[in-house]
Amino acid sequence: MKKLITFILFNFIVFNYVLGQQPNAENIISKVNDLMNQKTVYGKMKMTIVTTSGKTRNFEYESWSKDSGEKNLMRYIKPARVKGQAILMLNNADDIWAYFPRTKRVRKLATHAKKQKMQGSDFSYEDMGSGDSFIKNFNAKKLKDEKMEDYDCFKLELTKKKDINNAYSKIIFWIIKKNFMPVVLDYYGEKDPQLCVKRLVQYDIKEIDGIPTGMKMVMYNKNDNTETSMEMIEVKYNKPIADDMFSERSLKK
Repeated sequence: MKKLITFILFNFIVFNYVLGQQPNAENIISKVNDLMNQKTVYGKMKMTIVTTSGKTRNFEYESWSKDSGEKNLMRYIKPARVKGQAILMLNNADDIWAYFPRTKRVRKLATHAKKQKMQGSDFSYEDMGSGDSFIKNFNAKKLKDEKMEDYDCFKLELTKKKDINNAYSKIIFWIIKKNFMPVVLDYYGEKDPQLCVKRLVQYDIKEIDGIPTGMKMVMYNKNDNTETSMEMIEVKYNKPIADDMFSERSLKK
């Protein structure tokens, strides 16, 4: 009898210890946010847009990010017709400026522009420069763990907070348990939380400077039947980046 009681107590303690080690929704999304918003990031990317007709459009650009995603600068390298065009996003894409080398003019975009497509791609400005909006603009709820893309994943539902201006009513995350890398994200319509409008999938995940990185990500647009892929040509994390790069004046350089 004493052995039975000891066995039950032992299992009760182990069970509660394991439960205590399970991160909650806030812990998980905080770790995801920290991973996705390194202090500084430099990248060179190839972007391929597949249109509804099946045709492809290719771009190449460099990007710089600072202050954990609060400041972002993108400058196009290819093709020749967009070479030198630049986009500056500050305050987590609430403020956006665009530079056009042919006219040598800088134009500030309207506030609602952050929800628009970037260069006609399936990524919006908000997708590219939203910083820590996952924490500030959404409430997180942990769903049942699930396998996705052959990874054991946490599954989270993020629901937009009241009176928040965001293009999505909710986002479903599948997050790799071993490194907190978001491998799949489902985005739901701003006015219809039942309508999944886009899915982002990260492929070929490698460690760069100790940071799990999807070397290729694809945004699938379920409304338009289009897709846009981003392939990493080069990426560097947490290297010094001058603060004066993120200004209207620097866009013309």
